[in-house]
Amino acid sequence: MRQRTAAQLLHRPDGLGAGEIVRHLLAVQAQDLPSAHLAFRARSATVTVADVDRAVERREIVRAWGPRGTLHYIHRDDLPWLLSLTTTRRASTMRRLGQEGVTGDDLLPLIERALEGQGPLTKAELETRLGGRATGQGIVHLVGLAASHGLAVHGPPRDGKPTYVHAADWLGAPIAFEPDRDRALAELGVRYRRAHVPAEPHDLAAWAGLPLGQARKAWPPSGEPAEGPEVPVRLAPAFDEYLMGWRDRDSILAPQHVKQVFPGGGMLRAVILVGGVIQGTWTRSGEVNAFTELPPLDDELADVRRFLTGSAASAP
Repeated sequence: MRQRTAAQLLHRPDGLGAGEIVRHLLAVQAQDLPSAHLAFRARSATVTVADVDRAVERREIVRAWGPRGTLHYIHRDDLPWLLSLTTTRRASTMRRLGQEGVTGDDLLPLIERALEGQGPLTKAELETRLGGRATGQGIVHLVGLAASHGLAVHGPPRDGKPTYVHAADWLGAPIAFEPDRDRALAELGVRYRRAHVPAEPHDLAAWAGLPLGQARKAWPPSGEPAEGPEVPVRLAPAFDEYLMGWRDRDSILAPQHVKQVFPGGGMLRAVILVGGVIQGTWTRSGEVNAFTELPPLDDELADVRRFLTGSAASAP
């Protein structure tokens, strides 16, 4: 288990900033921003919410639709090759647009014109610029269409609301997807395996949303890190990579507790890790549901509260 926790940086190595954590993990799931922020805290005793926000503002990390079509923080240097492999859902995007009543032969230039030169826009602002051509989720799917062509990413949230921005406005140019798929697959295999130990090609396929054959082609011959120090207790947020990075979780979650962590309906609860094994769930209010007897959690819960309130106090 020490290999797995070390590969996932749960031993909190010194000196890593938000961008370096994202680069190592390859992507940090970020459809829920408070949970994404807590993923950094689980891996660093010094990184704060403000540090993560600054990494976004200086374009070091970018919130974009990545593996499995899910929003992730991705390092800007990894966008061209990683998104070239995981942005493959244009047909499903067009189908969803049709279901939302957004039709026409000009949808890509329509959303590009609406975004271009405007900086980050909320959904309401985009609706105005689209002149009634799309509303509600139709707007989000239009942005997704632009993203699948390297033309759009998420900007920083504004007043708690997501924003969408033309990639050229935010990054200086549209995202130029890596044209050599074999090269991108080779990079994926090396980088995924470095952060996910132990793992097999079927885990990579599930994580990236790729066919198993492509995951096998990407799989490197070696690359597993050494064991790290024991991680006594960590509070991992919902949708943390420690749970989402593998197809199977049998080694870290007892079968009788699966429903308590994955209650259904797409929900995933934040978990308490003891020695890398899930031993309970927790909430940001401090509520704890322990499956087995746990060591004292007061220090770890206090550290999370300090983090969420902006303090840079060190973790225990």
